[in-house]
Amino acid sequence: MSKTFKHKDFELTIYVEDTDFQGFVYHANYIKYFERARSDFLTKNSISQEELKKSNLVFVIKRIQIDYLNPAKLGENLLVQTKVDKKSKVRMLFHQSIKSIDTDIQICEGIVEVCLIDIETKTPKPFPNDLLLIFDSGEVNE
Repeated sequence: MSKTFKHKDFELTIYVEDTDFQGFVYHANYIKYFERARSDFLTKNSISQEELKKSNLVFVIKRIQIDYLNPAKLGENLLVQTKVDKKSKVRMLFHQSIKSIDTDIQICEGIVEVCLIDIETKTPKPFPNDLLLIFDSGEVNE
């Protein structure tokens, strides 16, 4: 049942607000950058998190594994690369990495396990048909 798709790369620039006093990106911000790329994947594929929430459904992170390899610095341009792996109708893995556009150095990489749950019951629910069809059809929008 597992199918993997590469999503369009997501670019960003490092600003002062992203960094610590040394000018390096604060470690938690890499998780935010991963989140932006995942949200971009959903948006580009017409999956509205706002509409899902009206039905009491939200995406949640079950697990994050991240390896920090090199620090990103103030002013650097980064590329978040994302591959999405559908493991089942209720579980997706996002294989994500960040590299510097300026130096081509790998900054970090991680795996984020995502599920959809009912807000009230806190139980897993199948992903929306629109999302499942992306994997079944093999057509991912970028």
